[in-house]
Amino acid sequence: MNIKNNEVYTFKLNSGEEVIAKVLEFTEKQVKIEEPVSIAPGPQGVGMIPSLFTVDTKDEIVINTNCIAIYGLTDESIKRKYIEATTGITVPSKKLVLG
Repeated sequence: MNIKNNEVYTFKLNSGEEVIAKVLEFTEKQVKIEEPVSIAPGPQGVGMIPSLFTVDTKDEIVINTNCIAIYGLTDESIKRKYIEATTGITVPSKKLVLG
């Protein structure tokens, strides 16, 4: 699968951590991302928490491709939650309008 710039992907790292982020650039050796969040269990189920606490996550962040076990495009419903969590913008779900 070719990773596309400006798309939201889910990465499972070799450490077991699952990270969702917007990809800025993908090369053979690294993935440049922004706004990474980690998936963590919580009282109401799975939630998103910042992956980094001491970095401005709006800046470019780099993941070494050797650290990635698996990856894929993030599911649409999770992607909407990710966008809401990182921007505060609520993305409406796609619905057909019949008339």
